[in-house]
Amino acid sequence: MSDGDPEGFAAYVRGRAATLRRSAYLLCGDTHQADDLVQEALTTVYSKWRLVSRADNVDAYVQRILVRTFINERRRGWWKVRLFGSTAPDLPESGPGVEERQVLRAALSRLTPGQQAVLVLRFLCDRSVADVAMLLDCSEGNVKSQTSHALTALRKILGTRQPEMTLKGAR
Repeated sequence: MSDGDPEGFAAYVRGRAATLRRSAYLLCGDTHQADDLVQEALTTVYSKWRLVSRADNVDAYVQRILVRTFINERRRGWWKVRLFGSTAPDLPESGPGVEERQVLRAALSRLTPGQQAVLVLRFLCDRSVADVAMLLDCSEGNVKSQTSHALTALRKILGTRQPEMTLKGAR
């Protein structure tokens, strides 16, 4: 455990928990898993808080931990059993756009974890290529390439059933 500035960590979490949870939900599409991802990421952040709190961009550092946690979860997730289906409590379960959102969420879940992370960060979290490259610890060219491959794969998965709302700027 860290012995450095627990009050600073608590203040950071109070200020950023909702944003982290939103990012986690966009990555995984499940509120309970999003909560687990945030909790796991924040546990890692707490154990390294002395180092994290000195970073030039604490938010980017924590976001990177969250994304890496998601990717690692997807890689080792074959042994997990899902007991219940769930929907996001903050999103309407009926009305305009719900079907498109469900179709897109299902299609995103069929991509590789890296492709899913790139698309979510670029288009749903509105991050720049440079931000995504920094978060995923890869080159900007790799982000562009992964984005292109992911969009191609997403279009193949969706086929003729491409929702109108797909990804901002992805057409």
